[in-house]
Amino acid sequence: MAAMLRRDFLAGIAAAPLFAQNGNSPVRRIDRNRLSAITDEIAFNREEAMAFTRHYKLHCIELRDVPGAKRHYESLSEQELKEAAKEFQDNGVKVTFFNTPYFKFPLPGTEPVRRRTETPEAREKRLARDKAFFETRAEDVRRGARAAQMLGADKMRVFTFSRVAEPESVMQRVAEILGEMALVAGKEGVKMLIENEASCNVATSAELAGIMKLIPSKNVGMNWDSENGMAFKETVFPDGYNTLPKDRLWNVQAKGHTLLDPAHKLDWAAIFSALERDGYSGAVGLETHYFDGTNLEKSHMAMEEMIRIAESSRT
Repeated sequence: MAAMLRRDFLAGIAAAPLFAQNGNSPVRRIDRNRLSAITDEIAFNREEAMAFTRHYKLHCIELRDVPGAKRHYESLSEQELKEAAKEFQDNGVKVTFFNTPYFKFPLPGTEPVRRRTETPEAREKRLARDKAFFETRAEDVRRGARAAQMLGADKMRVFTFSRVAEPESVMQRVAEILGEMALVAGKEGVKMLIENEASCNVATSAELAGIMKLIPSKNVGMNWDSENGMAFKETVFPDGYNTLPKDRLWNVQAKGHTLLDPAHKLDWAAIFSALERDGYSGAVGLETHYFDGTNLEKSHMAMEEMIRIAESSRT
């Protein structure tokens, strides 16, 4: 009897959930069920993208452009969105995140840090285009949020306008604009996530944490793209990660380079453990991001590495 009780006790310990550092919430392990991928980087068409998810038994995907079509999902008609949603449902995958291109252009009245020179004519055309984008911002966000909803996603990604020489000088204005747009998305039942992007005013983890302080809205969170801070010599983990307000971290993306390349590789096992301890409940999405003709090959290699890490023992 004593031996039986001891076996039952040990079995109970093994089956019990781990708990986060605050001792209140069970740790949600990042396993294969919480791995995702941006579909237009893993395939040349929609059928191949679904084959990729079936091959790796993925339950989650992220959307941006329609694979092979050079069209963003937010530009599709209602009928096309319904057909895409049915395709995902039939393949047993959920759209966890909707990557929009919104606010990845210069904020009118600011001068971005540009790598290419412009002719006066090109500059005038660009300024007119940027002004038009800015004037239709609420309409665009509303359309993107509705597309996300039809596809089954409740979170959408935005940027913080093209980077200026002194981002802190425009950050308050950027925060006010995005706060207003979050209200638009919220009315459609969609949360708005700000991504740190090297070409934009919020590029590093620290800058991402900073703008969160300026936007108190509960409908605004973060999409953390770890590699993007490297362009500014940020030690993205653990230093950059530790600056982030974890309760507003709602999506995480992993660039293929941080999984495969020694020069950019991150300790994703340690990152997964940190995310688990800090109560992160979202998915981790692969953004392969190779531009040398090996994107599909590297997508498979990177996903295999993500699965290996997710299924490994770690503390």
